[in-house]
Amino acid sequence: MNNYLITIEYDGSNFVGWQRQKNGISVQETIEKKIKKILKTKIKLIGSGRTDKGVHARSQFANFFTTKKIEDKKKFLNSINFFLKKSLISIIDIKKKKLNFNSRYSAKERVYEYKIINRLGSLSLDHNRAWHIKSKLDIKLLRLGAKILVGRHDFSTFRSSSCSAKSPIKNMRTVKVKKKGDEILITFKSQSFLQNQVRSMVGSLSYLARKKWNLKEFKKIFKSRKRGLCAPPAPACGLYLKIVKY
Repeated sequence: MNNYLITIEYDGSNFVGWQRQKNGISVQETIEKKIKKILKTKIKLIGSGRTDKGVHARSQFANFFTTKKIEDKKKFLNSINFFLKKSLISIIDIKKKKLNFNSRYSAKERVYEYKIINRLGSLSLDHNRAWHIKSKLDIKLLRLGAKILVGRHDFSTFRSSSCSAKSPIKNMRTVKVKKKGDEILITFKSQSFLQNQVRSMVGSLSYLARKKWNLKEFKKIFKSRKRGLCAPPAPACGLYLKIVKY
């Protein structure tokens, strides 16, 4: 038996998410079908994490087991990317791993990046790839709010009602805000995240930066652990799974 790890980049705009679902085409299902075509055997991908409908990935990881040995890495990558090209999915790399490696449970850190374009003019190049906010954002408030999220907390306020995680307590290692021109990037680092957590945090940070909430209100809502008080989640189009570290 062989265990292979693939690195994946994709535009999530036209998918129901990473995970195979009955209500539409997923990234997982699309890749599984193409690998089956090449290896002539059915495989099941184990993803490092689930991305929601419309969420993108710069470096998603997934492993699969097969009795087939991939002798020529270059040939495999050229073949799989030929079949995936129209789907806007790319397999960047493939590596053989030990049999006990699991792309989800072996992960030590996940990094998500959220992209905001803060300007009046509509988006062309970043259409479906960023959140367009026309109203002026207070970057100082955005950074102060980001600092409050760092550390070990109960993130129930930012947790989807359908989240299956055993505990709402997560350790947010860093939350960094970078601004260049009208582009704002917010980077979140943690070993794991709750369902909808990042988008909910960004939505709430935007309320703070737009001065719909003050810093005291933001902190109070975060500490309340009440999902009903959370701001509307930021749209999926601005969210990227940046990297998973092992």
